[in-house]
Amino acid sequence: MSAGDISPSKKGITIAYWIFTGLFCLQMAFTAYAHFFIPQAGAVFARLGFPDYFRVELSIAKLIGVVVLIVPRVPATLKEWAYAGFTIVLVSALIAHLVVHEGVAAWGWSVGTFLLGA
Repeated sequence: MSAGDISPSKKGITIAYWIFTGLFCLQMAFTAYAHFFIPQAGAVFARLGFPDYFRVELSIAKLIGVVVLIVPRVPATLKEWAYAGFTIVLVSALIAHLVVHEGVAAWGWSVGTFLLGA
């Protein structure tokens, strides 16, 4: 099927999918970058009680998930697993911030990113 064979409504859905997927992936890639290179972001892991190696593992997993979502030829099952992993990460971030009684400024990003991915 060529690009000319796609109906206008399907084309709009496809465009919207890639816009939201792109924004979601940019956000996840930025957080992975921040955990590696911005000391304040790395300090959040310590404040939440996580070991430093978890920050590295999580960042690598996020980058792998971003690649899985962006590459068009990746099987749908792998994309579903990537979204499931991101959901677990974002819900876990929310819970971690709430457990240490942090406000919306700390956990709002995870909720916003979750909604963007949803």
